[in-house]
Amino acid sequence: MFRLQSRAKRLQTATPNLQPPLSVIQHFTQMLGLNLETSEPGGNKSVFICLRAERHISIQTKLEGLEMLVDLNAGRKSCPLCPEDKFKACYSHKLRRHLQNLHWKVYVEFEGHKMCICHLPCRNLKPSLSGDQVRLHMAHYHCIVCSVTIARKTDMVSHLKRHVNKGETEASYSGTPSGQAYEIMKELGTNVQLLPNHTTPQKSDTYFNRKMKTNRQLVFCSLAVLAEERSPIECLDAFGATGIMGLQWAKHLRNSVRVTITDISDTCVKMIKENCELNNIRVDGGGQRGPRGPNRVGGEADTAPVATVEVAKMDANVIMHLRPFDYIHLDPFGTAVNYLDAAFRNVRNLGIISVTSTDTSSLYAKSPNVTLRHYGCSIVRTEYYKELAARMVVASVARAAARCNKGIEVLLAVALEHFVLVVVRVLRGPAQADESAKKLRKLVHCQWCEERVFLKLGNMVDDTLPCNCHGSLPGKTAVQLGPLWSGPLFNTGFLRRMLSAAVQHSMDDIQPLVKTLTCESECTTLKSLMLSSPELSIIFVFPAGKRKSGEDSGNVVKKLKPDASLEHPPFYYSIHRHSIRGMNMPKLNKFLQYLMEAGFRVSRTHFDPTGVRTDATLQQFKSVLTKYSKPTYANTATAQSVSSENPL
Repeated sequence: MFRLQSRAKRLQTATPNLQPPLSVIQHFTQMLGLNLETSEPGGNKSVFICLRAERHISIQTKLEGLEMLVDLNAGRKSCPLCPEDKFKACYSHKLRRHLQNLHWKVYVEFEGHKMCICHLPCRNLKPSLSGDQVRLHMAHYHCIVCSVTIARKTDMVSHLKRHVNKGETEASYSGTPSGQAYEIMKELGTNVQLLPNHTTPQKSDTYFNRKMKTNRQLVFCSLAVLAEERSPIECLDAFGATGIMGLQWAKHLRNSVRVTITDISDTCVKMIKENCELNNIRVDGGGQRGPRGPNRVGGEADTAPVATVEVAKMDANVIMHLRPFDYIHLDPFGTAVNYLDAAFRNVRNLGIISVTSTDTSSLYAKSPNVTLRHYGCSIVRTEYYKELAARMVVASVARAAARCNKGIEVLLAVALEHFVLVVVRVLRGPAQADESAKKLRKLVHCQWCEERVFLKLGNMVDDTLPCNCHGSLPGKTAVQLGPLWSGPLFNTGFLRRMLSAAVQHSMDDIQPLVKTLTCESECTTLKSLMLSSPELSIIFVFPAGKRKSGEDSGNVVKKLKPDASLEHPPFYYSIHRHSIRGMNMPKLNKFLQYLMEAGFRVSRTHFDPTGVRTDATLQQFKSVLTKYSKPTYANTATAQSVSSENPL
């Protein structure tokens, strides 16, 4: 039985900016008997909808409520929270003691409610060998807020603390394990439904990661730049999940893009269509509409949709083989190497492919065997491991493009804690493919001082490093890593236009990151960049609605080729990694100024907050650092005498 409850006044005061979709939701909550709650966790306005059934029997307020689940005065009874094979039927005095000692004493309290431990088979675990879902009798707790099941008591306490931090403190929208609770989250003006277990891809098909907001905004800005060059463009979100990325493209870029969202899961496709109607976006060939669509309400039936998207249930490789696209975004759960060949098969000339890789264990050298299997690269853990990961992904992309007689120009490469994003422009032709293939080189890395240098082209092996570790230390000190991408990782003009798009669409979160990337692409400081180009002017713009071809296309390719002398130097040095013992280092900004005065190109890097990208060798880097470092003790003679008297 559904409990009818209307909270219109509270809803309108909590989220006034979401009035049209919330009025639709309120209409259906009253009609279907749903419970509707709103909150504002972390600045993101959210709405929680759940099929309000009776609360799970393990959640009680008093011990008497737990005992009332069974009639203790009528002979032998089974425990209501244990299966029969775990606890057999017994008399009332033994059952009462069992409920009190095993279930009640280990409860987790929240808002006056006690969540007792439950031994019923409520949890769907990994599939068995036959492919069926197995329900295991594992002790767990049922969350009173979001109805998720958690095994450990400490994990449940931490889970509830996260609810409190997000503002979800009302224990009024929990349901049975069969009930579905929907959370409607707003990001960049786009509303999407989320299931309670949306953060665990093993338990939910509609995976959603809040930490990937930076990634979604960077991809959006890169698409916005391409939409300025030519319009309209065919763009593909190959792994839709909730569809939030494709919906943001359609809602903000409107007629400039023709968005296609695909996913292989029926659950995801259904939720994407419902999210389309939640944002008043028409589904092209969408079939049946979801139960919460705005066109289902009488007063809003004539409202014109803000955009149109195509939603298809199809494998990503299949749709990329069938149709050409101008922009393709690949964001699978893990590595994307299985989809690169299909992506370059039909992508249009001068189009853009963005690749997001979340397999950080193999990218960051924690699983070198997986790295060799997926990317064909041999790597070790280094101080510049994040840039190593970015260059490794670009190398895989370049090899996939070369197999299709296409070359690439790297527009953007970002490596953060939980993902690596690479955005490349496609340059059609075997000559461009050869140019890209020449930039795949081996890297010689010193395992003692971590100096590094790319091998030169040719058959002769030159493994001479600028350092003298191989002469002063016994044995072999250098290893060969890769092959890796040795070319530039950024395009300054493209980054400046991305910054303009971020300002235009009010993306305040990524503007500092894009500014850092722009400085890194020119290998200069932010202050010097502003003095040289205060307006951050655009380098080149394609005429809108016109695609380059023939002779014009060749001229554009020449413009896209960066000047080799202006390329930013590869890799960076960490100032803390190479600090001198017993010496106080200068501040990072001061040290950048000292390097510039010494005649070197320097900039900060987004890969490491303490890293310095420079064309100086490690020996030159250390000499400048030593020159401007001060001793820890004020009197060095006193410090030496103290150390000589107390050698231990």
